Amino acid sequence: MNESLLRELVPAVIGVLVRRGADFASAEDAVQDALIRALATWPDDPPRDPKAWLVAVAWHRFLDAARAEASRRGREVAVQAEPPAGPAPATDDTLRLYFLCAHSTLPPASAVALTLRAVGGLTTRQIAAAYLVPEATMAQRISRAKRKIAGLPLDQPGDLGTVLRVLYLVFNEGYGGSVDLAAEAIRLTRQLAALTDEPEVAGLLALMMLHHARRTSRTGPGGRLVPLAEQDRSRWDTGLIAEGVTILQTALARDRLGEYQAQAAIAALHADARSASETDWVQIVEWYDELLLLTGSPVVRLNRVVAVGEADGPQAGLAALAGVDPGLPRYAAVTAYLHERAGDLARAAELYAEASRAAASVPERDHLTREAARVRQLLKA
Repeated sequence: MNESLLRELVPAVIGVLVRRGADFASAEDAVQDALIRALATWPDDPPRDPKAWLVAVAWHRFLDAARAEASRRGREVAVQAEPPAGPAPATDDTLRLYFLCAHSTLPPASAVALTLRAVGGLTTRQIAAAYLVPEATMAQRISRAKRKIAGLPLDQPGDLGTVLRVLYLVFNEGYGGSVDLAAEAIRLTRQLAALTDEPEVAGLLALMMLHHARRTSRTGPGGRLVPLAEQDRSRWDTGLIAEGVTILQTALARDRLGEYQAQAAIAALHADARSASETDWVQIVEWYDELLLLTGSPVVRLNRVVAVGEADGPQAGLAALAGVDPGLPRYAAVTAYLHERAGDLARAAELYAEASRAAASVPERDHLTREAARVRQLLKA
């Protein structure tokens, strides 16, 4: 079989699928699946028209994926926006699919990416943004994962930690936009918590609840972003907060701290404050220190800078920035905020404008643009 011919045909086949109505990422995935099938069948049964064969197989794969996506979206619509308290409902196959995609032959990062794409319904671009890598890099990672497990028996459940990571990222995507997606992540994590006594599962469930409790206050008219300090705390769901705190306390009592429990503890401290000014920032810094030891995450390091700036003053926050990668998303926004609090309004305005140009979403861009305009008005006053 001429593998170079296969590579030459890929762009043309993707183009056909796009012209038929497929988006580029879905067309690429479908063609990758068709290539895997071609590698398995062509040596014994070569087609007379390789391009037509690839188009036909890829198009059928795309239609199957589209039907599966429509079915999954239908399940999401059926989920209530507010996850009910109490025992998990009867399980369905979705959680099992999460475990099967977390295959033992795949590195955790590849298993997470594949599950997010195949079961979680996220786009390649969304997954790449979550991992802070280029979209093309993530597309290659997902394609390699598909090729690696093609033809392998999927009868062994995958790693619990990988599944938790997938649920966490699905929730984050929903938290940034789709309430239904966030609610589905909570529903599945409830199911998982009912099946295991692992403290990190409870920690993740508590974290989701504490964040989800604030969802109605996070946006204003027209989808305008409302920062945490400006949110109307009377709109927070106190019942969901209480349940999340109870679950977290039970998990922490097991004395097996993990990253989700630490994140939930930070969220609980925010939820416990009656106003932004009453937030226990000193304790939040301590929890970020624990989280940094657990993960070494550059994003955690940047978030810790904000907490240090609140606990010890803006100059301390600016000093803490020395150990943070300037290429991180939100680096410019955090730096702008600290400069504003330190009284350097001119620099703050420049950085807010810079941050707005690099924003990952329209609401975030608009918010940072307004911040830049507000600080410029202060300079004129």
